[in-house]
Amino acid sequence: MTFWDMEFTAEAMPDLLSGLWVTVQATVMGYLIALTLGLLIAVVRRVRVLGALVHGVMEFIRTTPLVAQLVFVFLLAPSTVTAMTVGVVVLGVHYSAYTAEVYRSGIEGVAKGQWEAARALSLPASRTWGAIVLPQAIRKVIPALGNYLIAMFKDTPLLFAIGVAELLTQAQRIGSVSFRLVEAYTLVGFLFLAVSIPSAILIRRLERRYAAV
Repeated sequence: MTFWDMEFTAEAMPDLLSGLWVTVQATVMGYLIALTLGLLIAVVRRVRVLGALVHGVMEFIRTTPLVAQLVFVFLLAPSTVTAMTVGVVVLGVHYSAYTAEVYRSGIEGVAKGQWEAARALSLPASRTWGAIVLPQAIRKVIPALGNYLIAMFKDTPLLFAIGVAELLTQAQRIGSVSFRLVEAYTLVGFLFLAVSIPSAILIRRLERRYAAV
């Protein structure tokens, strides 16, 4: 048996690329949920009573393992809900607990005078948030938000716990059948790098272009 079999590599690549596509889909959809829900949570947390309740829930999510959350929600979900749907939602909610903190730091970084000026001009809350606070806050936290995109991408292999056929799951299946684990897992590493490195470069470019100096 040779160390590296190019014929096996060619045969395995279609299934691995299929798993990579599932991984990318789960990451993108989960990230969109995390960005949207995280922003909503950051805004709601400024309401005293409701904010304290939301903070408690977010602390619980951050301090429990993602894989345990995936399995727990999957077991409770109706049979009509697919594993992929559960995985995307749980990924999004889990990471919203982190993006909410990122947004919160950006919001708190907006100068107090900006808030006071908005009140002096009697601007409605929607105008204050949409035109003054959020544009400044989001620019400051672009790098941190981008880092969570890469972190989520690296966490998607945990979806194997609920049966989602993502990249690592495909590699395990192929390796267990062919007994060529070296090629299977090495290809997984290269495919992850093929996505994460361009993503990191794009995030750095966005940081230089939009992040506040």
